[in-house]
Amino acid sequence: MKCVIIDDEPLAVDLIKEFVSKVDTLELVNTFNNAIDAISIINQSNVDLIFLDIEMPHFSGIDFINAIDKKPLIIFTTAYSEYAVEGFNLGAVDYLVKPIPFHRFLKSVMRAQQIFNPQQIAAPATLITTPEIEQDFMFVRAEYENVKLNFEDILYIEGLKDYVKIYTTDQKYTLTLISLIKLENLLSTKGFARIHRSYIINIKHVKSIQKNKVVIAEKRIPISESYKNSFFEKINL
Repeated sequence: MKCVIIDDEPLAVDLIKEFVSKVDTLELVNTFNNAIDAISIINQSNVDLIFLDIEMPHFSGIDFINAIDKKPLIIFTTAYSEYAVEGFNLGAVDYLVKPIPFHRFLKSVMRAQQIFNPQQIAAPATLITTPEIEQDFMFVRAEYENVKLNFEDILYIEGLKDYVKIYTTDQKYTLTLISLIKLENLLSTKGFARIHRSYIINIKHVKSIQKNKVVIAEKRIPISESYKNSFFEKINL
């Protein structure tokens, strides 16, 4: 998607430019520090997506939307969450509140991509597996590439609303759009256990169990009451 950034804050423009550079499906066409200068460019060029600040002096993002003839996909960016309802009423794809974290930016882009080309990202969090073969790895979708993760290298998995963080032995993590339930179903027979509504752990990497916590790589992970019995049965405690 060809995109444009419109924001009167130079630091905000630089941050979004950096984020855009990390996403292969985005092509940055131009940046503007005020919305007035962008009107003619948007009307004359094929722009698919605009990252648009709502609150700008003299000519706001709302004014800009009403002034342009072509209506690309819009992702609003602003420090003021009270504008969210007005933004969605104008048909915005999403609304990003500053300071914008990359995972939230990526989620917005994926929403826009699904609207722009539904076939291209029909299943952004697909796990690629071959049922006929007993695999010791999986592929997950992360930042527009398929990342191979060996089961034995996974320490634990943390759920973050629509996303999960998969922590590995190399002290890195992979952020992917998938549910913990889907991962739990895949990993339950691979030496993993769900111990909390937000955590799945690799039993192999448990250093110790301290009351209602497990310790993995110096990380203390809580064991919730609802998962306690099934976890202890799995490890024969």
